[in-house]
Amino acid sequence: MALNIEQKKAIVEEVAEVASQALSAVAADYRGLTVAEMNELRAKAREMGVYLRVVRNTLAKRAIEGTEFACLNEALVGSLVLAFSRKEPGAAARLIRDFIKDHEMLEVKALAISGQLLSANELKTIAQLPSYDEAIAMLMSVMKAPTSKFVRTLAEPHAKLVRTVAAVRDQKQVA
Repeated sequence: MALNIEQKKAIVEEVAEVASQALSAVAADYRGLTVAEMNELRAKAREMGVYLRVVRNTLAKRAIEGTEFACLNEALVGSLVLAFSRKEPGAAARLIRDFIKDHEMLEVKALAISGQLLSANELKTIAQLPSYDEAIAMLMSVMKAPTSKFVRTLAEPHAKLVRTVAAVRDQKQVA
């Protein structure tokens, strides 16, 4: 179905807005996937907070122009689906990686994060980035460690005294 100029402008505007706020992007070749499989991918994307869209390459190039994903221009060749992570940098890569496990026809062409174009081989690395909650938990554990160790160090002499008194008590009870 042919799009008129107003529809094309709307698509470019929508993708440009998403790209300007996104943290990372994945371009994948979807040839060979059925409609049901694409619908499954879209449903998983909605669950994960990933913007997923099949856009003509000429429109996609115009949309990402002036954003940090302009580095994807050279990779936009063929039938591609674009996935933009809005909340977590690794969400789109995680979505595509998990979907590829069951549907090998989906092939990653390029990744972009923070204005850097990455090869498709780095999908697993980006997918392993911690989510926001995981990163906060790791930071809090690192911040909490010195305090916990200090408290344990302060409590150790008293605990050692209690263990010694308990050992003496046990020896007297046995004898």
